[in-house]
Formats: sequence, structure tokens, C-alpha cells
Amino acid sequence: MNFLSTRGHTAKASFSDVLLAGLAPDGGLYLPESWPHIPAAEIAAFRGARYQEVAFAVLSRFTAGSFSDAELREAIEAAYSDFDAPDIAPLVQTADNQYLLELFHGPTLAFKDIALQILGQLFSRALAKRGGRATIVAATSGDTGSAAIAALGGLPNISVFVMHPKGRVSNVQRLQMTTSTHANVHNIALEGSFDDAQGIVKSLFADTDFADQISLTAVNSINFARIAAQCVYYFTATAALGKPATFVVPTGNFGDIFAGEAAFRMGLDVARLVIATNANDIMARALNEGVYESGISHATLSPSMDIQVASNFERALFEACDRDADWTAAAMNDFTRERRLGIPQEVLASLRSRYSAVACDDAETRAAIAAVYKGTGRIIDPHTAVGVAAALKMGPLEELTALSPVVVLSTAHPAKFPDAVAQAIGAPPPEPARLAGLKNLPERLEILANDPTLIKQFISSRLAA
Repeated sequence: MNFLSTRGHTAKASFSDVLLAGLAPDGGLYLPESWPHIPAAEIAAFRGARYQEVAFAVLSRFTAGSFSDAELREAIEAAYSDFDAPDIAPLVQTADNQYLLELFHGPTLAFKDIALQILGQLFSRALAKRGGRATIVAATSGDTGSAAIAALGGLPNISVFVMHPKGRVSNVQRLQMTTSTHANVHNIALEGSFDDAQGIVKSLFADTDFADQISLTAVNSINFARIAAQCVYYFTATAALGKPATFVVPTGNFGDIFAGEAAFRMGLDVARLVIATNANDIMARALNEGVYESGISHATLSPSMDIQVASNFERALFEACDRDADWTAAAMNDFTRERRLGIPQEVLASLRSRYSAVACDDAETRAAIAAVYKGTGRIIDPHTAVGVAAALKMGPLEELTALSPVVVLSTAHPAKFPDAVAQAIGAPPPEPARLAGLKNLPERLEILANDPTLIKQFISSRLAA
């Protein structure tokens, strides 16, 4: 399996190359040279199979030539050994033809664990084969950072630097990162937004001398290994239902929903992919108005989605323009310069053939939490609530579910956002055992200005220590 860059100016790479590089040298994002195909009969046979077996069936299509079957199976088993749900991503029915796909049963109680636990296992094995070190710099809007720390903290030959926007993540999210005791983990509270942090990470990759010097790589969803791992639960959910579903995906950086497109391109029958956004509605505006334009990042009850530049959208654009790398590179350069991109009609039509997009505000988020609690007794987090609210705004659910089952991706445990839940139902959710005592632990972090030079100096000083 070979991989290419969305911008067309990078040599073909193996899965291990992609895993350890993260971002392509030309600034683009890696995708498989051609999508592997999983036959319909094999997908149907996923019904009732262990999640780990489905993960192997999907991931082995990408890892061939980089990891043996035995290595991949061992990595998958290790990755999912510490999940609280035996089936890893349980599908829970909430009403007729309505479901929540619970993705928060991993070590940090967020969907990022599903991909990052396997990423950490594969990282460790790839480095052991090649030798050397890796420096991981991750921008996080809340959940990627803690999941990366849980997956990579304490591993040999890896240094992890996590940047979160100061004051823009929940207290629980912050504490999950900053109370880590691993010596190879370094937390930065950036005086800026997530988009600022993400921009700094991209600037570090653009400084090729610095990137090469520290063996820089990424675990954000710009790393295709994350997308590959997230494809799996689209397959397991569809197999469990026995029919194509409409997946409603709370998304900020577009990785989780692009994994749905990746599954579709691998042969999964998907009825619809619905982009659910909060007030940071760049993706809703892009799909509905045809203009991809970043604005001011707004703080909301769903902070992990407080993003105005959706990095993985480049992958969707590349596929929608029939893999025209020259157009994609020019479009992304225009967007970087102007912070605005008019999407050509033929590209927009291709996107709309697969995606719909709905934006919801905080009032609708609170109302969705309250409605689900009243109707089912379940407590959902504010990001999942954005998905529920988006489904409601698409029209009467009776009409929607008559066409296909509606599956909302439930991306985080409600206890990570107790204040938002309390606003909606009058009390915070019960605290799970994984979070017990977290607030009593000492924190380790550095508060730094939004300045790439300062970030470089900090990284260099910690690596030299």
C-alpha cells in the first residue's frame, strides 16, 4: 500500500512513513494511492464479530508492507485492552431507528482513544524497527491531548508536546493532560485559540530544518493512521444495523466525519454523512453557502469543536475534485493567504452528494441534553448534544428515520463537561472511576504566548534537558 499527498509534490510513501511523518513534506495530507475495497459479503460478516477482528480486517488493508499480520493483531489487542466496554464502540438504541454510537469508553473517555491507542502501539513498533527518536507536537481543542498522553506517555524514544488553548478547554480536559507524571510529556497552555495552536504545529512542519532536527511528527487527525482507525466503527455500526445509516457527526477538525467517507470509499454503504457544528460553523457555511471562510473562534459549551479551520477538509476537497492535486494545492494556498475559498460548483456538488451540514448554538445544545435525559434517562455530553440537535434540525425524525437509521456519534463522556450538563439538567453527571481524584493532583504546564519562535525554543530546551 502506497500513499500520496493531496498536494502532489511528495514521493509515494509507505504506511510506516505516513505514520511517523504525520504531515506530508509539501504541506499536504496523506491518502492512499487507491482506496482498498472490502466486499459487501465481508462487511455483512462483521455483524457479531469482535471489534478487534473488524479493526484488523480494515487496518490490514492499509498496513500491508509495513507491519506483519501478527504485529498488527498484537498492536490491536494491546490498544483495546483497557476499554470499559467489551465491544469498544457500542451502538445504543434511544428510539425507533435512532441510535447513539458510544465512542467514549477508552482510557480518557473520548473518541480520540479509539484511534490514538492503536496509533501509540504502531508508533512504538515502527520506531523499534527503524531506531531513532520521534518528537510529537499536538495541538488540541481538549481531547486529542489527553488521549495522546494516555497512548504515548512513558514510551521510550518519544517526546510529547501538547498545546491547548488556555482557558478554552474544560477543567476536566485540562487536568487529564496536565496531571500526567510521565517525564516525556510536556504541556503548553497557549495564549490563543485552537486554530492558533494548529497553525503553530503546521509552521513547525514548514520549518523543515527544525522538523528534521527534532524528528517531528504529529498525532492530530492530519495523521492518516488516525483516519484509518476511525473508519472501523462505521463498519461495525452498519454491520450491527444490517442496513445503511445516516451518521450525524459532531465535528470540528473534520477527521471523524472524513473517516466515514473513507469507509464509504472502501465499500461501506452509507446513506448520508451529516456534519454537526456548533457556533464555529465554518463547515456548515462551506457546505450550505459554498464558501470556506474562517472567522473568529467562539467559546461554546462544546469546546472541542471550537475550531475555525478544519484541517481534514482538505482530504474531502481532494476527493471531491477528482484528486486534482494541483487544484488542491492552489486552493489551500489561497485559503492560507486569504482565509477564504470559494468552492467551485462541481466540487461543491460532489461534496453535497455525500454530506449535509447543520450548525447549532448553545441553547440548542442544552435543550438536546435535556431532551435526551427526559426521554431516555441518559446523560450526553455537549458535543454529542450538538449531533442530536443537528438531527432534530434536519426535519421530523419520523421522516428522517423512515429513510434510514439515524446514528449520532457520541464522542465524549458527559463527566468531562459537568458544567454544561448541569446547565441543561440541573445537576452534574456522576463522576466515573477514571476521573476520581483528578482535581487533587498537581499540574505541570507552561503558559506561553502565541509565538512560534517561543514554542520552538521551549521544545528545544526540553529536548536538550
